[in-house]
Formats: sequence, structure tokens, C-alpha cells
Amino acid sequence: SGLGLACARHFAAAGGRVTIFDLDQAGAQAHATDIGATVVKLDVGEEATVEDAVNAAVATAGAPRVLVNCAGIGLAARIVGRDQSLSTGIFEKTIRINLIGTYLMMSHVARAMLAADTIDGTDERGVIINTASVAWQDGQLGQAAYAASKGGVASLCLPAARELGQFGIRVMTIAPELFETPMTDGLPDDLRDAISANIPFPSRLGLAEEYALLAAQIVGNPYLNGTVIRLDGALRLPRK
Repeated sequence: SGLGLACARHFAAAGGRVTIFDLDQAGAQAHATDIGATVVKLDVGEEATVEDAVNAAVATAGAPRVLVNCAGIGLAARIVGRDQSLSTGIFEKTIRINLIGTYLMMSHVARAMLAADTIDGTDERGVIINTASVAWQDGQLGQAAYAASKGGVASLCLPAARELGQFGIRVMTIAPELFETPMTDGLPDDLRDAISANIPFPSRLGLAEEYALLAAQIVGNPYLNGTVIRLDGALRLPRK
């Protein structure tokens, strides 16, 4: 859904052979049928399912050339609540899915890329695009877990690019602001309007297709590597 679905559609329209990884296999299949993609079920936070899913995708579609990591959750909680409760469980779950899940997918897909020959006429084997968030730098009150997870994703970018670059694999990270996705569908209109008013231009939430367009531009530009790109309309999140 959301950013991942937009990327799947964009790359399929460009002639790519697309595999959609999703916990909701039935929901993903409905979209995959429309664009000629295949679906593999997995839980990004469980390494055994990630390994099996990547192996299944390679067996069906061949060596991966592009990975776009979009899976994530955005649970909000104070470190210490007004009732003095703690949010350690939310912190652990958020880190498991957003950060460890990204690392697991990146690791297993990179191994599959390393086993492939370089792309004809180039020294490249593939591109990995991870998803951070502007909260990496501008985390708001209640976003400690989310900001920490996305900060970890952002920090992975350069060392991963340095390690994998010697084998012809590039690593990039996109840090979007709030986008029109299922994760933001439940935002009240007044909050949506307040957020949009803080975005210099264009004064609206981002569109998933704009994320997909940047992902495609990263794939197409061989000199983009090891960098976190903010996709935010010049937004800087306020304290709350």
C-alpha cells in the first residue's frame, strides 16, 4: 500500500518485473494482478520469513536489481505517559519493524544481488533504496520511537553504500514528510490542514507517486549513492 504500491506501479509501467513483499498477501494480490506483479508474503521483522521470501522471489523473477524498502509503522507514544506508564513495548516493536526489518531486507537482497553478474555495459549490480523520514531530524513530541527507528535507517545509508559499492551496489535513502498513504488516512481534517499550512511549497501532503518518481530517478542516476534525500516541500516539523 502507499509508497510501496506507488513504486510497484511505477516500475511495472516502466517494464520492470515487480515482486511485492507484504504481510497482507491477499490485499497485495489484488493490486499485483492489475500490474502483472507477483506477491510474496513475509513479516519484515522475522528473519526466517525474509530469507524464505527473498529466495522465493529470486526463484520466480531472477536476480533482484532494485529493492525499495517501504514497510513501516508510525506508533506515537510518550516516553513516560501522563499516567506514568512507559512505552518500551511500542519502542521495541517500532525498532523491530522499521529498522531491523529494513536491515534484514537489505541484507538478504544484497546477498542475492552479489550473486548476480553486473548489468550489461555497466559496473552495477543493483540499487537499494531505504525509507527514513523527516522525523529523523525533526522528530516531534511523542515520536521518540519512530524518530529513533528512522534515524537508524538514515545512519545505515553511508556505511552500507561504502561496503556494497565496491561490488557495484548502490544504497540510497529517501526521507519523506507526511504523505497521502493509508498511514495518514485517519488524520483529522484540522490536523491535516495545520500540517499543510507549515509546508512552504507545495502546501499539501506528499503524493505516493512523487515518492515513486524519486525512487525511479535514483535508479536511473548511477552517481547517486550513500545519500539521504529529504522529500518534504521544504517542511521542517515544529516541536508538536
